[in-house]
Amino acid sequence: MTPRDVGRIGQILYTLRRYHLGEFAGRRSARDPRPRGSRLRMALEELGPVFVKFGQALSTRPDLLPPDVATELAQLQDRVPPFPGEEAQRIVEAALGKPIGELFESFDTTPLASASIAQVHAAQLPPGPGGAPGSGPRVVVKVLRPDVQKHVARDVAVLHTLARMAARFVPEARRLRPDAVIDEYEHVILDELDLMREGGNAALLRRNWLGSELIYHPLVFWDYTRPNVLVLERIDGICIRELAHLRALGVDFQVLAERGVEIFFRQVFRDNFFHADMHPGNIFVDASDPAHPSYQAVDFGIVGSLSDADQRYLAENFLAFFNRDYKRVAELHLESGWIPAGTRVQDFESAIRTVCEPIFEKPLKDISFGFFLLRLFQIARRFDYQVQPQLVLLQKTLLTVEGLGRQLYPELDLWKTAKPIMEDWMRARIGPRKMLATLRGQVPALAESLPLLVQQAVRHLELRGLPPALDGSGLEALRREISTTGRRLAWMIAGATFWIGAALLFSVAETSGHLTASWVAATGTLTFSGIVAWWQAVRARR
Repeated sequence: MTPRDVGRIGQILYTLRRYHLGEFAGRRSARDPRPRGSRLRMALEELGPVFVKFGQALSTRPDLLPPDVATELAQLQDRVPPFPGEEAQRIVEAALGKPIGELFESFDTTPLASASIAQVHAAQLPPGPGGAPGSGPRVVVKVLRPDVQKHVARDVAVLHTLARMAARFVPEARRLRPDAVIDEYEHVILDELDLMREGGNAALLRRNWLGSELIYHPLVFWDYTRPNVLVLERIDGICIRELAHLRALGVDFQVLAERGVEIFFRQVFRDNFFHADMHPGNIFVDASDPAHPSYQAVDFGIVGSLSDADQRYLAENFLAFFNRDYKRVAELHLESGWIPAGTRVQDFESAIRTVCEPIFEKPLKDISFGFFLLRLFQIARRFDYQVQPQLVLLQKTLLTVEGLGRQLYPELDLWKTAKPIMEDWMRARIGPRKMLATLRGQVPALAESLPLLVQQAVRHLELRGLPPALDGSGLEALRREISTTGRRLAWMIAGATFWIGAALLFSVAETSGHLTASWVAATGTLTFSGIVAWWQAVRARR
């Protein structure tokens, strides 16, 4: 531990003591007339961006925090004290290399919003050639806070030090893998410090959802974007926090809540690229059609994706949980390495049943994913469950989506919306369509490799010849083997032909958009023929 780390830890402890926050650790502290939530919020703001982000994460966990504290910490989402707008203007001019008056037709030095990493200013770009004054695109300009990289690096180093100490001296902390968790957090927060990367995230999300009636993502103006400055199209939605305003407009909150769940699960399973910072300060509503409201998203610094294996295990786990197939849940945890290989499946299955059965006695709409995950993790501790850092963002985002959805519509049935999406994804991954797509991809390589294999076999015979000790019985055995091999090869070729034919037929039908009953029947016939041919080949081999 460096002297700088020691000094920073001392500063943290001093700040906590000055705001009389010992009560959160169960200790007595001096009476303070200020509400405890306000004191905690002010302490986190004073400690800087890393701690503000920590407070933001806590604000999305009403299952862990009293309502008064959660409400106060929610102000950290976009109400952090701003830095001077004139300084933001200087940063923009230095990054883009021109005076602000040449870059923008107007630039408001009073920020629209201020967060822990950056703040946002309203502006308007110059009109295009021949355009009238004031007709240029309305934009927002996001500017990194001065010296934020230095402050983040310092506090992340302190967090690494604390994580190593916890792993060394606190046995329970080792299961939580604090070093890996801090590594993941460091990766996320450092990504937030590169606004070019955030622009790329925004562009990909926009491309994935362009034309959707569910959500809209703003356009990135790349000519005005640098690592510390990001310029985006300005949206005109209503912040999701303004529930009274939305209610007065007649917005259908059930539709809004269900669409939020659908967006999240499609981002995770269809796109494998999800917006992982969906707190209320980043979510707006287009209420132009109150019966079919849609979302507008901003702030794309934190995004997430999963490996194919994690996607598969996650989908199977969710489906198995809600089908009450606890044995499959236990097997999946073992297969994925989330619990040690020596764990008895029966024991883990019994523990999961203990957690789940009381929950599933309730209607599905009353089941909280947040509570469910917490109870599951408590049970899994007995089996040395390893925290998966790559899933931390997903878990946090799921809890946020659930909390926001239930706030909009308390009767929200999360599972009714999520289950069909995951079932479709599973069918796409392991069903006939995926198998045929894989086969189509492998046919060219197979066609190219067969002549090469034949050439290699002929070359081998040319170089080595036939075995010299083949007598009459040996020759007869060779003839029988050649005959059997020929029949087997014929059946295998027939099977491959039928499979390829089925793949091509299905591909043509899918491309043309005419996937009629006759197409399905023809594809099924070819596929069945392929299976029969394959079976004959197997029998011939025997």
